[in-house]
Amino acid sequence: MSISQASVGSGALSHVYIHHPALRCNIPESRGLFYDDANRLLICTTSSQVFSWETSPFNPDVPPSVDSINEGPILSIRFSLDKKAIAVQRSDCEVQLFNRETKKILNHKCKAGSESILGFFWSDSPLCDLAIVKTSGMDLFACDSVLNSLRLVETKKANVNWYTYTHETRLVLLASGLQCKTFNGFQLSTAGVVRLPRFEMTMARSESNSKPILSAGDLHLVTVYGRIYCLQVDREAMLLHLYRFYRDAVVQQGSLPIYSSTLSVNVVDNLLLVHQIDAKVVIIYDLFVDSRAPVSAPLPLLWRGYQGSDTSSQAANKEIESSESSTSNENIVMYEDGWTFLVPDLILDQTNKVLWKIHLDLEAISASSSDRTSLLEFLQRRKLEANKAKQLCLGIARDIILERRPATQVTQAIDVLVTAYSYSVKAGTYKEIKNEKATASTPTAGASPDNERHRPSGSNIDEDVEMNLSSGSKENMFCANEQQESQLSSPAISPDELYKFVFASVEEMMVEESEYLVAIITEFLRSISAEKLKVDLNIYVMTIRLLAYSKRFAELSLFTTNKIIEPSKEVAFQLLESGRQNQNIRVRKLGLDMLRQLSLHHDYISCLVQDGYYLEALRYAQKHKVTTVRSSLFLEAAFASNDMQHLAAILRVLSELIPGFKETSEYYTFYGLLNDTSSSVGV
Repeated sequence: MSISQASVGSGALSHVYIHHPALRCNIPESRGLFYDDANRLLICTTSSQVFSWETSPFNPDVPPSVDSINEGPILSIRFSLDKKAIAVQRSDCEVQLFNRETKKILNHKCKAGSESILGFFWSDSPLCDLAIVKTSGMDLFACDSVLNSLRLVETKKANVNWYTYTHETRLVLLASGLQCKTFNGFQLSTAGVVRLPRFEMTMARSESNSKPILSAGDLHLVTVYGRIYCLQVDREAMLLHLYRFYRDAVVQQGSLPIYSSTLSVNVVDNLLLVHQIDAKVVIIYDLFVDSRAPVSAPLPLLWRGYQGSDTSSQAANKEIESSESSTSNENIVMYEDGWTFLVPDLILDQTNKVLWKIHLDLEAISASSSDRTSLLEFLQRRKLEANKAKQLCLGIARDIILERRPATQVTQAIDVLVTAYSYSVKAGTYKEIKNEKATASTPTAGASPDNERHRPSGSNIDEDVEMNLSSGSKENMFCANEQQESQLSSPAISPDELYKFVFASVEEMMVEESEYLVAIITEFLRSISAEKLKVDLNIYVMTIRLLAYSKRFAELSLFTTNKIIEPSKEVAFQLLESGRQNQNIRVRKLGLDMLRQLSLHHDYISCLVQDGYYLEALRYAQKHKVTTVRSSLFLEAAFASNDMQHLAAILRVLSELIPGFKETSEYYTFYGLLNDTSSSVGV
């Protein structure tokens, strides 16, 4: 999708921002800050202590956990996945493991001089618990919970210059070769260890024809819509190459232009954020669509002051926003050298010892788009702020109708919403907020009723072909926890909600242009029918009301007879009411016929009586053996009409149809009233 170039307005100074307060590390004598991506922990070390903060869900006020370890250098540090142990790399040939409960220490050393340790990570693979990457390859170890031993399970031999790994992808890439562009890849997941075919990355030659060397900072492993990508910076070509991983292949899938020699990436809500460090701007890409155009124009990353949970761009004038080089409160320097961008959505500021969480401003992105259909598709793929995306979609749907956009544009927009809802229901991600659920109002007789790619977020990935995350991975659990604030797991909008928050809300303002609104509703019904979804009865009632208001009775008849408007009790009553209000016998007859077709005998008889067809109602009741209608209904209606001949006829017929009727109190009451009113009428 390509959303049009942004126009800065409505306070939308940026589409991406970091939010105050940050998670601050105020530990005296701290020697280093680390991030454990497997456990989502910010780690601060001193000479003999380890402080760790939970970062998911992100809470700036969370207190740290404290562990004691032996003094010594710390090159890297990670907690085991069950958090019972801490692994610390002490040097290029030693890794120490600490049992947090028993304080037991286990040392592992490699052959000094012949190989060196490049790093390590914990694994949830059934094959191993710990992987140590060395210049000679990768060793996979199994260890017990009390750290009695570290057992070598398997060694992956390779000449390794450096490596990159993220727990989110469970993927490790081992770089080799003179240019470090040849890779051996392994995915260590709960499904086992998958070896990727050896592959090379593309690198352009420099003007001097020298061969550039790829560094670890030039590679970024990300997960977008469940797909694993590797992003490679090619500074000579000024391109960001995208590689997608499959079980049996690594395929380059296009490139993105870059405008800075230094860049980094984040992923927020399945959107790729490319930080152009030199230019100090962020470019947003949505890899779900075929187009590689950015979602919006490049805009700076902003810092916003704390205002509760309100992060919308409309509150920008109430927030402290700054795109300047620094702020007095936090002493922040945007994109300073001390920043480390952590996938998916964090920034570690080593200088100020704080951790920032990155946010998207969906409202600002929406305000900068002119292509409403593409914008709706974009918003329907958002999950992190599903409630906000949903409200924006409802607002867009209302606006395009009120703006009298061409019917084709409105139809496309409605198709997007209906298709997204249908997909969400089938996928089991749709959750309706009960207190917002639109309930059908049932009008009564004689009374007016109360006034990619057309697919949503995510994609069905071929699990037999593509390399995926395991469904039970910790990342999925973390995402679920972070999304609970939105109350919704999907921004999908049900037909009931479309009626209540879109069509019903614009009906009064569009009543003079009912022909346009009926055309839109007709297309909405077509879309609903195509997806085999249930329709809110109120939308049929509204259609009848609009057609009757504009005196389009012929169309109303066609809509009813051709089942564009499905038969129901509510629809029948609206036809009766519209016929009465417009003194149109044909429309009222449509309502009566519908009641009869639906075998709503009681309602049909009541309407006949109300119209003065007492004898016909009585015969219908006798023919269909309707026992729910009281005889007094006919008698009271006839007496109220002041037509004593009708009353006499009703008494006569009831006496013939109902054995013993002349002995009932009803007979004596109305017979007496008949004699009192007119002695000339005999029974």
